[in-house]
Order: sequence, then C-alpha cells, then structure tokens
Amino acid sequence: MTDNKDREIKELRLQLKADRARVRQNQDKLARFQALELDLLAATGVAQLLELVLSHYRTEFKLDLVTLALVDTDYELRRVLADGGINITEWPSLQLHEDAAILDELTEGGRQVVLAPFDNVVHGGLLPALSKDLASVALLPLLRGETLIGTLNVGSIDGQRFVPGTATDFLERLAAVVAIALENAFNGERLKRLGLIDPLTGVHNRRYFDQRLHEEVVRGQRLQQPLSCLFLDLDHFKCINDTYGHHLGDVVLQEVAATIRSQLRGSDTLGRLGGEEFAALLSQADAATAVEIAERIRHRVAALSLADADGLNVTLSIGVSTLEQQPRGADPLLIAKRFLERADQALYRAKDNGRNRVEVDDGTLSFAVSAERE
Repeated sequence: MTDNKDREIKELRLQLKADRARVRQNQDKLARFQALELDLLAATGVAQLLELVLSHYRTEFKLDLVTLALVDTDYELRRVLADGGINITEWPSLQLHEDAAILDELTEGGRQVVLAPFDNVVHGGLLPALSKDLASVALLPLLRGETLIGTLNVGSIDGQRFVPGTATDFLERLAAVVAIALENAFNGERLKRLGLIDPLTGVHNRRYFDQRLHEEVVRGQRLQQPLSCLFLDLDHFKCINDTYGHHLGDVVLQEVAATIRSQLRGSDTLGRLGGEEFAALLSQADAATAVEIAERIRHRVAALSLADADGLNVTLSIGVSTLEQQPRGADPLLIAKRFLERADQALYRAKDNGRNRVEVDDGTLSFAVSAERE
C-alpha cells in the first residue's frame, strides 16, 4: 500500500514538473510572439516586413520552411513591389497568385488555421520542400474583413510540430497581425507610388525615373553588369494635337505608353519625361538586347489603330545608349547624366535620319566618363 502511494506521489511530482515546464515554455513562446507582433506592426516598409515574416520568424521559432502566398488578381502587388525596388525573384518564399481559389480550398474558405501532415501533392505548391523533408505543416489564412488576401505557410521536418486538433491560438493571432501589417505596408507603398506616377499615362514620372536611373547606375557599377537606356519620342506629335485635338493627343500618349510597357520586362523601368518624351531603363541588357526591344516597340507602335482617328499613323523615334562596363570609382551622378545625354543624342539622329527608326549611340560611354575624370 505504501509503495503504491509513494509511486503515485512520484508520478504526480513528475507530472507537476512537466506541467510547470510546459507553462514556462508557453510563457516564453508568448513573449517571443508578442515581440514579433510588435516588430511586424512597426515595420516601415514591405521589404522589412518580408524579412520579418520569411526570415526572422523562421529563425526565431526554429521552423524549417516559411512561405507567404498573396492574392494578386490584377497584378497590382507586383507593380507596387517593383516600384519599391523589390525584385520578387530575390524572394523565392514569396508567391503571388492570380486568384484565391487554391488558397481558399486549402484553408476551407479562409475560416481556420490548418494543421496537417505534409502531403507534397496537396501542399507542395505552397511549401516546395526544397532540400528539406517536411513532415508537418500549418497553413494560416490571412483575412482582411471577409476577404482572403493570402496565406502564411509553415513547414517542419518534425511530424509532431503541427498535429491536427492541437491548439492554434498563437498561430491565429499571428495570422491576424501579419494580415494587418501587410495591409499597412502595401497601403504605405501605394501612397508613395501616387507621387511617382504620371496621371495621364499611368507610367512613372520624371522624378521616379531619375531616382531609378541613379540606383541602376550604382548597381551596374557594383555588379559590373550592362545597363541600357531607350529615349523614345513620338513623331510629329504637335501635328497630331493640331489636327485631331488635344483629347485624341492624350489618347495617343496613353496608347503608346501602354504599348511600350507591354514590350518591357518586369525588371525594366519606364518613365514619361514630359510631353511626348519617354525613357526606359533596361537592366542587365546589352546593346543588342536593347536594340531588339527598341525595334519591337517601334513596330508595335506603328501598328496601332486608334478609333476616331482614320488615317492617323503613330510612329516613334528611339535612341539607344548602353553602359557595358562602368568604372567603379566614377561619380554615378555624372555617369547617369552622360548616359541619358547619349541616348538623347541618338534619338536626335533618328529624327534627323527620317524618324520612325532606332539609332544607337556610337560612343563608348565608360571611356568618355573616365576621360572626363582625368
């Protein structure tokens, strides 16, 4: 009898010790979650927020894989990210989905956190296993109001990490905070974007273009990668305005801007410099690539057909300049200035040589800049 009581007491003590350890563990987890939540809500931009969600959260909570899937039906998030200088190819754990169908299905309409054994057929799209052999997953729906805006997806090689039926309080709260932080960050980027967009054409304005020009020159110097610039100008635009009126002139600018943008890559930058002048920065594009893109743009614009403008032929003249190698010690502001000037000079040759053509800068810009510094 005494032995049984002693055994029971020993078991109770062990249970109490284990319960205390779990309480301390939960308190520690709660403190770390609260610290993460404060950091998320204090994030000053999308890049910082992505770093917190996709890197810091994974490291702090010893997770094997964290991905973020966002719904981007009209490609607005892609444009906001690009405008903010965020290259999504550098964030392999960030996914942008054209619709919410798959996310909605996996989270039962976004109503609950899903804990499950990892199934590559079911979860592989959201959590590509990469080099990890995932065993369990948690899918956290991100909701704003009644709208599913994405999911935060977490994977572990521990099969007991995310077991169906276990409490999800911490994860539900984290999902709510991440959703709020994402909305705040993207709204902030949208507000900044409004001041950098040309209201007529919807492309970037001169202020944004000049900012990106400097950034791309600095980047090219650091990585020793080519950078090309297209200087584009509508031919006889004053005649279009005088003949068809300024309203149609505005329509022409909008159609041409949309056509140019449709031929550029996601990493390229298009800006309206003023009037009928546009310029495009082609990152990591050598002269041959730039000329190919310029000719494609020229042909597409010449093929435009505008309603209420019978007999109107819209054409572009384009000047191309390329920085093949940039001297590391040179002033990037000087390089940017000369780079744009050389594209402008090539444009004027296109005008002088008959318009509706592409002309290429025939100088070596890096040599010219180096010589000026000497």
